[in-house]
Amino acid sequence: MLAEKLIAQGYLSKEEYSSLLRCCTEEERLMLKARAVELRKQYYGEKVFTRGLIEFTNYCKNNCYYCGIRRENADCSRYRLTVEDILECCKEGWKLGFRTFVLQGGEDPYFTDDKMAEIIRVIKNTYQGCAITLSIGEKEKESYRMYKEAGADRYLLRHETANESHYQMLHPANMSLAKRMKCLYTLKELGYEIGAGFMVGSPGQTDEHLAEDLIFLKELSPHMVGIGPFIPHHDTAFANEAQGSLEKTLLLLSILRIILPKANLPATTALGTIHPRGRELGIEAGANVVMPNLSPVQVRKKYELYDNKICTGEEAAECAGCLQARIASIGYKIVNERGDSVAK
Repeated sequence: MLAEKLIAQGYLSKEEYSSLLRCCTEEERLMLKARAVELRKQYYGEKVFTRGLIEFTNYCKNNCYYCGIRRENADCSRYRLTVEDILECCKEGWKLGFRTFVLQGGEDPYFTDDKMAEIIRVIKNTYQGCAITLSIGEKEKESYRMYKEAGADRYLLRHETANESHYQMLHPANMSLAKRMKCLYTLKELGYEIGAGFMVGSPGQTDEHLAEDLIFLKELSPHMVGIGPFIPHHDTAFANEAQGSLEKTLLLLSILRIILPKANLPATTALGTIHPRGRELGIEAGANVVMPNLSPVQVRKKYELYDNKICTGEEAAECAGCLQARIASIGYKIVNERGDSVAK
């Protein structure tokens, strides 16, 4: 049985992953889920870490075909937060017990390296002991170095797919999978905690593609892996594509916990969008992180990577309180910690 083999050795071949994903029985699914929970409890106990998400710009120079804030979407209402806005978000998050802030945005040339470094320094000086995660796309090595020297701790850059032809189906010709992978290895070399990840059920994706993702992630050995179901956006070429499967996303979360037992795995907002208990189900499948939104309510609907995103109308405190109760209801506990990865 392939599930038993994966549990025993912590990895499979491409053909074996493909077969497991295609033909996983309910018995195997439950076996993998149980092992994933054992491992997350071994390394993280019943703690669930929070990341305060600040979506500070929805301008983007890229034109990724699946994304609602892509450059050519003329119907996207654009915004940029000021430094004061960002600090106000941090103030609210610090009050709520968040010790990690995630600065996420499109690849917006307005936010130069100098501007980003200054924002990082101000946050680190104001909220000493906090961790800063950046999620602002592909940059040159010197840019990444500048952010690190300013105080950035972590960097999220989802690779989206480890298959070249699939990557080209999702992105315009000026973007390259080789460059994205190089960025991830550069970030790791510079000493960041790094995060990669992919969408489950993205257009054109096969079980073989997912198997390649799992092999790439095992080799990269990131500190965090963010996966969530593909959800179409109405202003993209993929508007009429089917959304990704809840069951397959949960299965992949369990597999990722087994192959990367020490990684931080978020139960993503996209999971919560396709199922009312999606984030709880993600935690029960092996995840250990949630990312409540700290962005000002008036801009949340504008940061629309996909349709029907949850929590766009809630104040940060309301959002955090709701999540705390949800996580407690399944026997886990949100903690006020930075939540550093144990995968050093």
